[in-house]
Amino acid sequence: MRVALYPGTFDPITLGHVDIIRRASALVDKLVIGVAINRDKGPLFSLEERVAMIEAECAILSEETGTEIVAHPFENLLIDCARDVGAQLIVRGLRAVADFEYEYQMVGMNRALDSSVETVFLMAEAKHQAIASKLVKEIARLGGDVSKFVTPLVHDKLVERLHGK
Repeated sequence: MRVALYPGTFDPITLGHVDIIRRASALVDKLVIGVAINRDKGPLFSLEERVAMIEAECAILSEETGTEIVAHPFENLLIDCARDVGAQLIVRGLRAVADFEYEYQMVGMNRALDSSVETVFLMAEAKHQAIASKLVKEIARLGGDVSKFVTPLVHDKLVERLHGK
């Protein structure tokens, strides 16, 4: 069974994330969405809320693709999380050259820790390359329309959290 891990903070999950999940699911039998517990980032949504949004979005994708997709919170090293879930692959999405430089360093470190786990990069679709959770939150915080960057479920959660509507 081919198992991949797609890690991130997903605060919140965006259409760019959904695009990578959809495309990665075509490559594997099981895709684990590793939801990072990163207290230093000060997420807008709690771990439980992020996992719930991911599970809701991935239930739809799992039906569409026929691939098992599950959310898995983690707070340890990425390579240890990959081992914990039995992943042979780590999936990373790339938007721009700046992403590559950081990811390149991460691959080298992960390979030094465990050379049996490969990293696969998927380029975001052109229409999703500018989407970043941080920017989506900032636009929403300032009252801008983020409906073209997130699903309706996530949009409603953002509006409710930031504006109480």
